[in-house]
Amino acid sequence: MKNKKDKKSNSEFVLFDAKGKILGRLATEIAGVLSGKKKVNYEPREGGNDWVIVINSDKIRLSGEKENKKIYWRHSGYPGGIYKATFKEMKKKDSTQIIKKAVKGMMPRNKLTVEALKRLRIFKAEDHLYKDKISK
Repeated sequence: MKNKKDKKSNSEFVLFDAKGKILGRLATEIAGVLSGKKKVNYEPREGGNDWVIVINSDKIRLSGEKENKKIYWRHSGYPGGIYKATFKEMKKKDSTQIIKKAVKGMMPRNKLTVEALKRLRIFKAEDHLYKDKISK
C-alpha cells in the first residue's frame, strides 16, 4: 500500500474543453478522471488524485430540446421556498455551476467525492490559472 505522500506526488492536471460538448458525456469523463478510474492502478477505497481543469463552460450544450425544457430545482427549506431555473437561465447566470452539478451527480455518494470535487476547476473562457501545470 502506498502512503499519501507518494499518491500526492504523481498527480496530473487533465484539461477538458467544453466547447460544443454535450453536458452529460463530458460529466461522465470528468467523473471518471476525478474518481481515479482512468488510472491503471485504480483502487476504489483510495480514489483518484488527478486535478481536472474545464475551460469554455459557456459553450456547453445539451442534446435535443433539453436546452429549453431542463429545469434545475432548489429549496430553501421553508414552506413555499422552492426555486427553479431553466438551463438557459443557469447558463446565463453562471455556467460553471451547470458542469459542477452534473459532475457531482455522476460521482458516487461517499466521502471520497467531497475531496474529488475540490480538485475540479471550471473556467468560463479559455484563460485559466493552471497553464504551466498542464503538459501537452
